[in-house]
Amino acid sequence: MANLFDLNDQYKTLASRDDLDPQVLVDTLDAIDDDRKTKLDNLASWADQLKSEIDFIDEKQKTWRDEKTYRENKLAWIKQYMTDVMDDAGIKKLNTDNHMLSVRNFKASTVIDDEDKLPSEYKEITSVVKPNKKAIYQALKDGLTVDGAHLEPNRSTVIK
Repeated sequence: MANLFDLNDQYKTLASRDDLDPQVLVDTLDAIDDDRKTKLDNLASWADQLKSEIDFIDEKQKTWRDEKTYRENKLAWIKQYMTDVMDDAGIKKLNTDNHMLSVRNFKASTVIDDEDKLPSEYKEITSVVKPNKKAIYQALKDGLTVDGAHLEPNRSTVIK
């Protein structure tokens, strides 16, 4: 059995590798000369680290989405303000030192104020067909056969 420092280095090296496909990873883990308990403990620590990184990335994505939405709203407000100022002054085109500004009409937006008040000729009926996974699950769980569906085991290790 290798000494503890060598084993820790092996796990750290393995954790830092992003280029390993699943089979190479399994082969490498199998090749580490370590007892099962220690190996699983090191893997659980690696899983904890990955979970922390995922949570960090999720939080960063949310922060960036919020920042993007804020900036999109601010941009829309600024452009609307500029349009209002130019319209109030009767200006169609304005050249500044850095920009050429002009007010244009684009395709009007359709806004539905109250869907219930719309005449039927302006409504369309759509239907969506999708599997009822809850009913299919229950039927399969009860031992029935459902063509086109099956239950697949879903096992995972819980790390606390």
